[in-house]
Amino acid sequence: MNALTRWARAEWGLLYVTVRDPLLERGWRVVPMTIGAVCLTAVLHSAQNQSWGCRFVRNLGAVRAEDSLWPALLRTPLSLFVPALDLPAWGALTQILLVFGIAEICLGRWRALALAYAATLAGTLYARLGIWLGPARPLGLPGSDAHVVDTGPSAAVVGLAVFLGWRYGAYVTAGAVIAAMVVEVALKENLAGKEHLAAIAVVLLLCGVSALRHRRTAGGCTGSGLPPMRS
Repeated sequence: MNALTRWARAEWGLLYVTVRDPLLERGWRVVPMTIGAVCLTAVLHSAQNQSWGCRFVRNLGAVRAEDSLWPALLRTPLSLFVPALDLPAWGALTQILLVFGIAEICLGRWRALALAYAATLAGTLYARLGIWLGPARPLGLPGSDAHVVDTGPSAAVVGLAVFLGWRYGAYVTAGAVIAAMVVEVALKENLAGKEHLAAIAVVLLLCGVSALRHRRTAGGCTGSGLPPMRS
């Protein structure tokens, strides 16, 4: 076994085994939420590219900082599945299939959805805070960003990827995702990149809360707090 293989096993071994066994036993039936999310995203993407559907999709699932808070919060859950018009839809669908699928198996359907929503909501609320602060302050945003539509599924995908990397010991992968988002903001300072960083910040906070809870549950017992390896 060479060094690269050993590193890959150490980095992704626990995550791979956790995902492999349910997939071998039940196939795609183990990720119904993910399949539904992929289908919903594909339908919304198709609809918003039609003359009759663009306004309809935007009214249901597009969130901007200029919108009133409560209507924006009501649209936020659906906004997870409205991909950006200027990006290829296959990229969003692939990300949802892989990251949501792994999260659904590893974390459970509702926990994965809750984490995805928390990451998306963090970006949505950050945009409002940033515009309120103004561009002169470190975390501020220009007023023009109030008209920009939020990130769609990408903030949820980034948040889930970081949480899974931390939870299953893939620390290099989680770090690489975070570094990529930091580089994105450094090279192209836009609202989407900063919303991704806000989503990561909230997910890291949740990681800390989860770690404290595992320590309290373990009490004086030793162990990493990570889920057991499935054979």
